[in-house]
Amino acid sequence: MKFYLKMTLSMLALLSLLFGIGGSLLISGSFQNSLEREKVAAFGDYRMAWGTLQIVNSRDPYLDREAIARVMEQLYQQNSAAWASLRLSTETQILCETGEDRSSLLAGDGVPGPGGCLFRIAEGPDGRRYLTFSGAVETNGDILYLAASHDITALYTARQTQQRTYLQVFLVMCLLCAILSYMVSRVLTAPLEGLSRASRDITSGNYASRVQVRSSDEIGMVSQDFNTMADQLERQILELRQSVERQERFVGSFAHEVKTPITSLIGYAELIRSGMLTAEEQTEAAGYLYSEGKRLESLSRKLLELLVVQRRDMPLAEVSPRDLVEELARRLVPACQAKGISVACDCEDGLCLLEPDLTWSLLLNLADNAQKAMEGGGTLQLRQRMLEDGCLIQVLDSGRGIPPQALGHLTEAFYRADKARSRKQGGFGLGLALCQEIAALHHGSIRFENRPEGGACVTVELRGGRPQ
Repeated sequence: MKFYLKMTLSMLALLSLLFGIGGSLLISGSFQNSLEREKVAAFGDYRMAWGTLQIVNSRDPYLDREAIARVMEQLYQQNSAAWASLRLSTETQILCETGEDRSSLLAGDGVPGPGGCLFRIAEGPDGRRYLTFSGAVETNGDILYLAASHDITALYTARQTQQRTYLQVFLVMCLLCAILSYMVSRVLTAPLEGLSRASRDITSGNYASRVQVRSSDEIGMVSQDFNTMADQLERQILELRQSVERQERFVGSFAHEVKTPITSLIGYAELIRSGMLTAEEQTEAAGYLYSEGKRLESLSRKLLELLVVQRRDMPLAEVSPRDLVEELARRLVPACQAKGISVACDCEDGLCLLEPDLTWSLLLNLADNAQKAMEGGGTLQLRQRMLEDGCLIQVLDSGRGIPPQALGHLTEAFYRADKARSRKQGGFGLGLALCQEIAALHHGSIRFENRPEGGACVTVELRGGRPQ
């Protein structure tokens, strides 16, 4: 059963229960109050009848029965609206009976002794309801019994009318409650249906599906949390897809990188094994085998370094980044001067937590790439600044710059912005991937950008912390 139908039925059942109990108690209470008032009024009339008879009898002790009958008839005529019948009797005979014949109701037997009174509610042969009083009194040596009945059918008729009206109102209220409850429950559960629909969309692969947040209540908070979860899930799926694509490119690039030297090795080994080469040709073939073997050795070493860095469990030590940068600048000067490249260094004092060997490898890779970008000479600048939680290092060159389409792929393994030139210069496309892993090990980042005046700028933030 749908949740909105459960809400509708629950609200309808609750209204029926409360309205039913309340209405029943109200009608019952009203009826009991009216009945009590009728009893009080009837008992007052009953006592008045006894009082009148006692007054008449005290004035004339020898009052005959005919006179008593006339007094009773006068009492009945004066208050006929209250009494349905009156009967005065002795133990042996009825002295006087006025009003309708209610002999089945006005029982004189079994009443209390003189001075007592008994009342009950009885139903007549015609279906009407009567309130009866029976009592006895001793006068002039005789015991007289007086019985009176009051017609209270109007009370029961009024109660039936109230119950009928209540039932009609109850049915109308239930109908209105069902309609309003259904409308309200549909409005309240509409966001839940949106959540369910968005969940199915995401399950089917539509990760961009979101829920429209219409309120700030609990359902609105759930919708907002669902959207936040969906955003995070979409980002993770996108990152997973990108990771899979990178892995596929890595495998393809690795296979391509290995294929060429292995093909050369197999080809030259086959020639040597055939024994058809001269001594000079064998020496040349052995040289090719050696160079391609060294190339594979360099590739395996780079991959090993990359895998080792990705473990990210190496301890950091207090290191002066200025000392590392300045030492790098000193070592670069001879080789750069031979290529027409000038080296400038600008550093700040300070200590931070670094892995010195990996940081040195990072600086060497960045400086090597900067030199390769300046084949016709230029300027290589090294800058270092201290941060609150580490240091910032920049490598700037005045070379050819970075193609815009390559900026987002430089740190991918085996990626080369210029494949022909990189192969000629002996690169594998692993250096910047290694730099990114080293920066991540220090909780930092690396970014690349082109300088307006020409050349490129590589900025590395190493946020491994600073000594206390």
